Amino acid sequence: MDEAKERIVVGVDGSTEGRAALAWALTEAARRGADLEVVTAFPVDFYWADPDLLDAGRIDAIQSDTETRARATVDEVRQDPGLGDTADVHVQVLVVAGPPAAHLVQRSQDAALLVVGSRGRGAVRSTVAGSVALHCSAHAKCPVVVVHPTTAPAGEPARVVVGLDDSQHARAALLTAVAHGASLGARVDAVLAYEAPNYWSDLYAIMAPPEGQTREHAQEWGERIVGEVLGPEPVLRGTVRVAAVEGHPVHVLLEEARDARLLVVGSRSRNKLEGVVLGSVALRCVMHAPCPVMVVHEPPEGITGTPPDSLAATAPTG
Repeated sequence: MDEAKERIVVGVDGSTEGRAALAWALTEAARRGADLEVVTAFPVDFYWADPDLLDAGRIDAIQSDTETRARATVDEVRQDPGLGDTADVHVQVLVVAGPPAAHLVQRSQDAALLVVGSRGRGAVRSTVAGSVALHCSAHAKCPVVVVHPTTAPAGEPARVVVGLDDSQHARAALLTAVAHGASLGARVDAVLAYEAPNYWSDLYAIMAPPEGQTREHAQEWGERIVGEVLGPEPVLRGTVRVAAVEGHPVHVLLEEARDARLLVVGSRSRNKLEGVVLGSVALRCVMHAPCPVMVVHEPPEGITGTPPDSLAATAPTG
């Protein structure tokens, strides 16, 4: 692959969800001018560790068949008329042995994006999001997109929804959402969920409620955060909309993401618990989002100020 190009990694396993992830990744790679690395795994039985039982020919045959199937899947998905032109995307197929999650996390090092399906062939039936998607969302070294079927109607203006609070991870998610929205020509809805005060005594009515617990305070708070990260221009031009919505963050984000092209969340919120790798909001969005969901991990440098000129220049203008 071209060292100067971005690299997008996608996990493919032959499932319907894996094919959807591949289609999403191909489209995104074409949009970015990035290379695509397709990672597919074959199982390793425990007895293969015994040199007396090890059959090198069998392993080679399984590996070769897995690669053939992966390449055929890439060719089939590329021919989908609804996918757009992906002919210029350079695709490399990487076949690995054993559980795929650890391999995908390892390949995410220095990648621009890791894309996985919401469930694969190995997912537990009762689990909404497969273990690979959850593991990658928690441990990947780059942003992760878990591809769920989208409910966005064709022909409607594109929207990207991002969860907003004052944590560094949420600020990173905001920057990422704006950059992705620019490439789509999409409006970004920065959504801040708030809980209205629930007073036990009417005496509280004479006291000013804590900041963030009324819609007005939450709206001001959200606009301040967006202004600190992006400056005023995106809001003034209507390319970023700040919305304060009452309710639990998970319920609010899942509802606001209906008909969106992408939901972007930080891997941990300001309410994170020490020792928790993936915050509860991100976790539940990964599991239940009504559209593809992107989990952003590490805040980039300089995140608390205005975005760099390169990002500001790519902001949509209409």
